[in-house]
Amino acid sequence: MRHRFGPYRKEKKDLSFRKLSLERQQENYANTTVEVSSEIEVLNAELSAVNTVVATLPDGDTKDDNIKRQKKLEYNLFLLTNRKANYGAIALLEKEFNIARVVKELEEADSFAIAVVARRNSI
Repeated sequence: MRHRFGPYRKEKKDLSFRKLSLERQQENYANTTVEVSSEIEVLNAELSAVNTVVATLPDGDTKDDNIKRQKKLEYNLFLLTNRKANYGAIALLEKEFNIARVVKELEEADSFAIAVVARRNSI
């Protein structure tokens, strides 16, 4: 009687796909972190300039417009800072951990298949 390793092959394909997916996510996280960091620097510079302008303007429409701009910049900075936290070093480490775990599962699946074949051949 010949045994097939259909479930093993499917599991291995699923794990390989998961590994590839995690590696791509890790790459995207790294790229996003760099982009967000650059955007934060630009926003900080712009916010600093607006803060200086607001401090020197007399009360009136121009000052009110700049205060609105200041608040929008602060909000955008807040959003980017949160985004950076989601894609930052901790998120990258989590992806690395998940990739390492999938690699271990692939190794264990291979070891199991080898053990099954060896056992089958010994019978």
